This record gives sequence, C-alpha cells and structure tokens, in this order.
Amino acid sequence: MIDLHMHSTFSDGSLRPSELVARAREIGLTAIALTDHDCTDGIPPLMEACRAANAAHPDAPGLVCVPGVEISVDVPRGTMHMLGYFIDPAGARLRATLARIQGGRADRNREILAKINALGMNLAWEDVKRHATEDVVGRPHFARALVERGYVSSTAAAFERYLAKGKPAYADRFRLSPEAGIAAIREAGGAPVLAHPFTLEADGTGLRAELERLKAIGLEGLEVFYSEHTPAQTQEYGRLARELDLAMTGGSDFHGALNPAIKMGVGFGSLQVDDGLLEGLRRRARHTAGGFAERA
Repeated sequence: MIDLHMHSTFSDGSLRPSELVARAREIGLTAIALTDHDCTDGIPPLMEACRAANAAHPDAPGLVCVPGVEISVDVPRGTMHMLGYFIDPAGARLRATLARIQGGRADRNREILAKINALGMNLAWEDVKRHATEDVVGRPHFARALVERGYVSSTAAAFERYLAKGKPAYADRFRLSPEAGIAAIREAGGAPVLAHPFTLEADGTGLRAELERLKAIGLEGLEVFYSEHTPAQTQEYGRLARELDLAMTGGSDFHGALNPAIKMGVGFGSLQVDDGLLEGLRRRARHTAGGFAERA
C-alpha cells in the first residue's frame, strides 16, 4: 500500500520529513510522496531519512520516497490544486515560481492577521508563527493560534467562523494559472496530477471537459483515490482517468495533528492505494534517475 499525498512541517503538517518516513515504515507502506504546499524544502531531508532507514534495515521491505509538491492554481470556480511527482527540487524555474507564490502567501498572512485583530481579537504574529515549525505559515497555523487564545473551540471552528473562503478573516493570495503550474512541474521533470477533483465543483460533463483541456497542456494524472472521495466519486474519477489515458494516483492528504481524523495510508480508515499505481506514474515523469529513494 502507498500514500502519495502528505505534508510535513515545511508546509502545514505537524511531522518532520524524517518522522513521516518513520511512521510510513511503522505502518508498512511501500511508497510515500511528500507534497508540501508551494514548497520543496522538505524533500532533501525526506530523501536522506528514507535512504538511511532503508540502509539500516536491509533485510526488511524497503520504502520508496517520491519528491513532490502541491501547487494551488487559479480557477474561476471552486479550487484547483496541482500535484507534481518525481520533481527535481533544485529546478531553477520551479524554485523561482514557488518563491513568488510564497511571497504572495506572506502578503496574505499580513492581511489575515489585520482582519483578525479588526474583528476584536488580540492576536500577534508570534502567536501564529510558533505553530509553524518551519518558515511556511498558512491558515491552519492561524486556526491553531485562535484555539490557543480561546477564541474558538477547534481548528474546524476557526475555519468555519473566520478563515474559510467568504468568512470575515479570509484573504486571497497570488496563484498561478493552471498552465503555469503544469509548466513549472514539467520543467522540473515531474508529472503533473490534478488533486482531489471534487474541489473544482464541476459536474461530470464539465469535469471531463476541464480534464481534456488540462491534458492538452500537459496534465499526466488524476488523483482517483483520496480520503474525502465517496465510492461513487472514486469510480467516476477512475473511469475518466482510463478513458483519457491519465495515470491514476491516490493519497490520504495526511497533515498529522493539524487534521488528526485523517491517518497516513488509510485516510478516514478505508482508503487503500495500490502499489501498482506508482509505476504508471513514474513512467509519466522525466526526472526519475536519482530523483527518488528506491527500495533497498
């Protein structure tokens, strides 16, 4: 079983890359991908931990670690996230693109903080920053700070009342076009995959048309298996992937303590992503030589 969608402390997860590797080995996964939001800084420590763990247990089944990223792109309706797999994290265009996105995130964070305080809540940047182990700060860290200060009872309540799109403390940020997101991933040697397609809020005909458009500009795969997909959605997305010749992928979207209901590998409990999907995805990428940690 594999899990190709998870986050570390380098974006909005609670576990370090090395801890993700340890957890994956503990539960018997055969492959994982780190797909931090708009950031590849966690990939080198992930690869180092993966190789060390495999070398330390030469007689045990190894773990494949895939370098990835998750990029938010701009769409007129719903939300679209583009996953990139088998990327070269040192790619110049990708790094420049992510730096631009992160600059937009910093502007957004300042706006969110100002809105929270304008609502009568006393929150300082330091209250938010201490919930982010690394440098990337996002809305989940604001949510945890609001819980800590007693303004809400849970992170879910923080989003529901203040931080979700359309709520009083929400602020938008710079996003790439889908074309630019796909191009950045492909130039870094990776395979672009559309994440959790239900968030596009498109019906069957509209989703198919959008997938056809994205494939024409370089899309290589579709996230068919995902923690929040219903059985009917999983069936529909699998059918579309087969008909459009897109690689099928899947993952839990594991964040650790920031979303404890979702468990690595199994999501809410029933997720199962077959090992065989990894090879189909690998064939879609160009940067595979040395770009991931193979099994021992």
